[in-house]
Amino acid sequence: MFKGGEIILNLLIKGLGISTFLMLGLGRSWLGTPAWGQTLTLEAGLTSLTSRTGESLLETSQAKADVLPLMSHFVTQINPAYCGVASSVMVLNALGVTTANTPAWQRGYLNQDTIFTPQTNAVIDRHLIAHQGLTLSQLAEFLQTYPVTVERYYGSDLGLAEFRQILGISLGKANQYILVNYLRSSIGQETGGHISPLAAYHAEQDQVLILDVARYKYPPIWVSVQALWQAMGTIDPVSGKSRGFLVIRNREPKAKN
Repeated sequence: MFKGGEIILNLLIKGLGISTFLMLGLGRSWLGTPAWGQTLTLEAGLTSLTSRTGESLLETSQAKADVLPLMSHFVTQINPAYCGVASSVMVLNALGVTTANTPAWQRGYLNQDTIFTPQTNAVIDRHLIAHQGLTLSQLAEFLQTYPVTVERYYGSDLGLAEFRQILGISLGKANQYILVNYLRSSIGQETGGHISPLAAYHAEQDQVLILDVARYKYPPIWVSVQALWQAMGTIDPVSGKSRGFLVIRNREPKAKN
């Protein structure tokens, strides 16, 4: 994050309080949660961003370049299986990516309808996503139909130290985002596999911030890096492979000859 942006973020947190700041930043997506869910109790080891401890972790984190851009484009998933879709919308909007099929009055901003294109449907049909969601591989291919570069990491192939290193680099750099695919029950939450963006990393406390797109179920939470790493190492029964994460950035323009 550029220095001025970090100063602004810290001033907002201190001046408004994190709860007010989040409500302002997330707008209708924060306040208008779907009627088919309710916020669940957090288990021990998970820290709500709106708590005093969560606020302190964000304020003192040294790798939080993605917080403001992601919160500015936060969306709550509109379908129980749309966690990957909602997460993709947030990241693509934060990167300023658009598509030709976006209506003129929405140009420059994608939503959970206009993100679908003939190219994404060739990867996996939107109606199938609505029933079973996206695997890590499908999510990567879905995003790659847009002008972005996607790096795919499977939890079973990644050491804990390497995961920490990637978190520090990616979350400390502007215009570089991480979408994580993990098993909720592995970190003490309800139900199965889930996808959401990561927004900040606190190296000293070894905690990472998940901006959960199922806002009707859980708030943004801090979780230990080791716990999340273990949750990524679990097997996705649809793909038969482990879960993991993606690093997404704008695609570099091709050099002219």
